[in-house]
Amino acid sequence: MTRDLTCIVCPKGCQITVELDEGKRVISVSGHTCKRGEEYANTECTAPRRTINTTVAVAGGGVVPVKTDKTVPKELMLDCMTVINRARVERGTPLGAVVIENILDTGANVITTKSVK
Repeated sequence: MTRDLTCIVCPKGCQITVELDEGKRVISVSGHTCKRGEEYANTECTAPRRTINTTVAVAGGGVVPVKTDKTVPKELMLDCMTVINRARVERGTPLGAVVIENILDTGANVITTKSVK
């Protein structure tokens, strides 16, 4: 079985073809122009991960943009969003403040990407 991917690691957007065995293990990767593309293809086919970018409510009104500081397993994204949607921050929260530490034991923190005025 083969899987075609567009690499998202850098702006080149290499067209990568991954050959998988019946157990969905990677046999070969082609089309990448760097080691990061090969690593991306392996991870995407065996244990995909994502950075979450969203917003959190500000006490008193409004929202502030947040993101995870590390990738989280793709299958936990909806569960992470359930936790994030319950979070609130106060006015005066600075850029880079940890809103949720180690969300769902993934090792990723949810941090603000803008200060809250």
